[in-house]
Amino acid sequence: MDFSLTDEQRLIQDTVRAFVDERVLPVAVENDIAHKLDLSLIEGMAELGLLGIVIPEEYGGAGLDFVSEALSCEEIERGEAAFRTLISVHVGLNSLSLLRYASEEQKQRWLTPQARGEKLACFGLTEPAAGSDVASMRTSARREGDVYVLNGQKNWISYATVADHALVFAKTDPGAKHKGISAFVLEKGMKGFTSRDTEHKLGIWAGSTGELFFENVEVPAENLIGEEGQGFEIAMYSLDQGRFTVAAGACGVIRVCLERSVEYARERETFGQPIGKYQFVQDMIAEMVLGYETSKLLVMQAAWLKDEGVRNTRETSLAKWHATESAFKAAHLAIQVHGAYGYSAEYGIERYFRNARAPIIYEGTTQIHKLMQAEHALGLRKLNGRDGAISPIAAWGPALLAREPGPPVAAG
Repeated sequence: MDFSLTDEQRLIQDTVRAFVDERVLPVAVENDIAHKLDLSLIEGMAELGLLGIVIPEEYGGAGLDFVSEALSCEEIERGEAAFRTLISVHVGLNSLSLLRYASEEQKQRWLTPQARGEKLACFGLTEPAAGSDVASMRTSARREGDVYVLNGQKNWISYATVADHALVFAKTDPGAKHKGISAFVLEKGMKGFTSRDTEHKLGIWAGSTGELFFENVEVPAENLIGEEGQGFEIAMYSLDQGRFTVAAGACGVIRVCLERSVEYARERETFGQPIGKYQFVQDMIAEMVLGYETSKLLVMQAAWLKDEGVRNTRETSLAKWHATESAFKAAHLAIQVHGAYGYSAEYGIERYFRNARAPIIYEGTTQIHKLMQAEHALGLRKLNGRDGAISPIAAWGPALLAREPGPPVAAG
């Protein structure tokens, strides 16, 4: 088992780390307090190839592997969660879905400029009454000749007001539940397609979050991605990609909280000695170490499976659940280590605490991921969907591979 990084992976890690140190962190607290989306930093990310990091070079991307993407997301979120969120929605949820499901013409039209960073993209799935229960969405798409007419709305959409392209999901067959969902690409400026920023959020103040509105939007039929009724499959594939970047980014939160806490605990003195010599402080530091290394191992397991071309819904879910919960805990502990300074915006620790809360909710709540893990283990859900593949580390998996999922067993 080889844990070493290639020269190329170390180079991208070092490059993104330097970008964060030199350009993101110096203005991070200021941008957060001002609720400012710093587009110049997004331009810098595009110049580094991060907006197409795992997209093949033939479509304008950097053509790197998923380990490189994980390392990049960790470094970016160490600086500011808003920009890792951009990688999640622009690359993970949108571009990788186009890479898999779009036609060649559609890839040239939308994917290539996205991978080059010339156009920004978002992902429109969540609605006011449809979060975890995707099949309950109300946005509709009615076929009329050569167009689909979309009506409805989406909320909690990252980069809703600044994106040039939106991958939007709507019901083309309202009576078919999840089998009646289809996916479309909408472009900014389409008549009846509008957006609005969401204000007064708990965290990610330096990011963009908003709503999408569709009022009789005529979307050309050639903007349909995949087939009619394939939208749920596309959305679930998208979430596998987005959740991976969320988990990788969470590692960056844990790491920065650990690094900052260690530095502070070495320098801050009470009763004549550094606070790092007190066992209660050491206990908090140790918890962060455990959270970081277990989260990083789960992320790298998922990255390896992705690079091997193996479906990894279960492993990515596990990484997302554990890493996001560990990040929030690390940020909480970091505030405790820093005391009143951790509570102050001046030190920036409270920013990580606020920003770490949303990932526990979006792209599958912790409760959804716990449900998925339990159903996989109990044989109530096929291991990683149709193919039954599972990480070789999971020694319990083979015992369930031959078993078909059955109905839940009633308690009695």
